[in-house]
Amino acid sequence: MSLSFIDMVNSLLKQKPDLTSDQVRDMVEEKKRKVGAGYLTDQGALFLVAADLGVSFDSAPKTQSGLKDLYVGAKDITVTGRIMNIYPVHNFTKKDSNEQSSTRTIVVFDKDAKVRVKLWDKQVVAPDEMGLQAGDLVKIIKGYVRAGLDGKPIINLGSYSALEVLQDEKDIPGIDSVTVTVDDVKETQDSAVISGLVNTNPRISEFVNQRGEPSKSLQMQVSNEAGTRTLRAVIWNVDESRIPKVFKTGTKVRLIGVRVKQGNPQYGNGDFELHGDEGTILEFSGSQQDVDVMPLRIISVGEETGRGSFLCLAVDRAGRPLTLTVDNSLASAKTLEPGTMVECVPSRIFGNAVTLAKEDSYIRVIDDDSSFPRLEKFESKIRDIVATNEPVPVVVEAIVLQAPESSDVSTKSGESVSVSSTLLGDDTGEIRLVGWRAQSPQVGRLSVGDRIRVIGATAGPGKEGKAELTLRPYSSIAHLG
Repeated sequence: MSLSFIDMVNSLLKQKPDLTSDQVRDMVEEKKRKVGAGYLTDQGALFLVAADLGVSFDSAPKTQSGLKDLYVGAKDITVTGRIMNIYPVHNFTKKDSNEQSSTRTIVVFDKDAKVRVKLWDKQVVAPDEMGLQAGDLVKIIKGYVRAGLDGKPIINLGSYSALEVLQDEKDIPGIDSVTVTVDDVKETQDSAVISGLVNTNPRISEFVNQRGEPSKSLQMQVSNEAGTRTLRAVIWNVDESRIPKVFKTGTKVRLIGVRVKQGNPQYGNGDFELHGDEGTILEFSGSQQDVDVMPLRIISVGEETGRGSFLCLAVDRAGRPLTLTVDNSLASAKTLEPGTMVECVPSRIFGNAVTLAKEDSYIRVIDDDSSFPRLEKFESKIRDIVATNEPVPVVVEAIVLQAPESSDVSTKSGESVSVSSTLLGDDTGEIRLVGWRAQSPQVGRLSVGDRIRVIGATAGPGKEGKAELTLRPYSSIAHLG
């Protein structure tokens, strides 16, 4: 133990003569266990014990320390750390005075620990004025330490505090040094830096956050180089302006400042999950912010999404299938019939998912271009349809052989959904067609003997390992008479 700790114990014993040094040490160890191992030094725990006993250490010597040595109640601390995350400004009204106030959080780290730093009022503009970025080395001057909701120490910077940018120091690792790959994720942790490859189409979903405000999340799968391990990643309260408008499957991504959690088997493979928030930094290699004009041929027009848009299946000149989410203000399902050629400028392109939003997109029908593949190119005979891991759209002409069966089933998450199925046949074989949720009625309305063309269904493994067709939101069924 350091001399300063011994001096502090002696000071406490002078003020509390009914205690022994062994009792004080027992209280220190108990405090460390309650707060959590790894968050308090002996000296830090002693400050909390003294506070419980009403003892002051104002005369105790002040020492310069690293981030791991911070303790709740410390004042006028000066520490050095490297920036990992910078959060946006949060404005709020104080309950006791109804005054407007502002706060902002940054996360800093050194070789031993990672700590949140909360900036107050005038300090919230410092990161912008100083042009701070992830990886910058800063000195935190005249901060004070309070406990967060989880009991961990948080540095606070008020009107008398300051931030100072420093030249690089070898003693504090850089962002690259703390970056690990998907293969290296072996335990739960906070403020991790993970790199990998985007191996599925990312998607943006809307939700209501804890403050009751509408927000959005970015969800994707991140894998290792070999594709043998995949982790689900969700970035909550994401700012869309920080996401590249275009990035493809296989793009390299680094997530700076995410929480590694044990995954839920109901939503994935049960492996660890990566959860970020508005402070998480996303670095995509090979992405771009500008999108070009895209000519496409519409293959299938699906149903309404319920969010003011509808889905389509389209192909580019090379025959690559793309799913389009089209805002209703830009076009209608009646103008975008199967086979129609269109020209569009998307809002964003995630893999083979293309979004046409009201604010920054357009789409118009153009003259036919014979260099683009037609619907007939994608037609298959039932015997040639095989189950695949990738959702490759299929077009097939067939006759309905059985009356559809409809029922409600419970998913792994406990949700009750509608599902309908029937049997289709052509001159080469038979295959089952299934529609879930909003696609269930399309199958349920079919009758025995109907001649139909199923456009944009995908083939996957069904009962007894046989391939079966599943309707997607962009799929359609055309009656051939």
